[in-house]
Amino acid sequence: HLYLYRVHFKWKEKEIQLTAKSLDLTHPYFVSIKDIVLPQDKKLIIDPSDDDIRKTFGETNHIMIPFQAVILIEELLEEGKTSIMHLNNVGEEKTGKKKGEQKEKPL
Repeated sequence: HLYLYRVHFKWKEKEIQLTAKSLDLTHPYFVSIKDIVLPQDKKLIIDPSDDDIRKTFGETNHIMIPFQAVILIEELLEEGKTSIMHLNNVGEEKTGKKKGEQKEKPL
C-alpha cells in the first residue's frame, strides 16, 4: 500500500494542514515533509485556506517544521485507493451465520 501523510501544524498563528508522500521524523528538532501534495484547484468553489496553502507552498518540495509546531500527524491510504477488511465475530462463518445455524429458505 502507498501511504500519504497529513500533518497539522501551527504557522503564523494559523493551523495549517499539509499532505505529503514522504515524512521523516529522524531529525532531532524538525519534522521533514517531502513531496507535498497540494489540494486540487479545479473546483467550482475555491476554499480560501486551500488557496493560501497553494500560494504559500505551491513551489515547495521539502519543508522542515519544528516539532513544537506540529499538532497531529495522520497516515492515510493514498487517495483513490481503499482497503476494506471484513471482520467476523468469533463463532461466525464467512456467511455471517453462526456455526450450525441454517440458512433461511426463500418462501
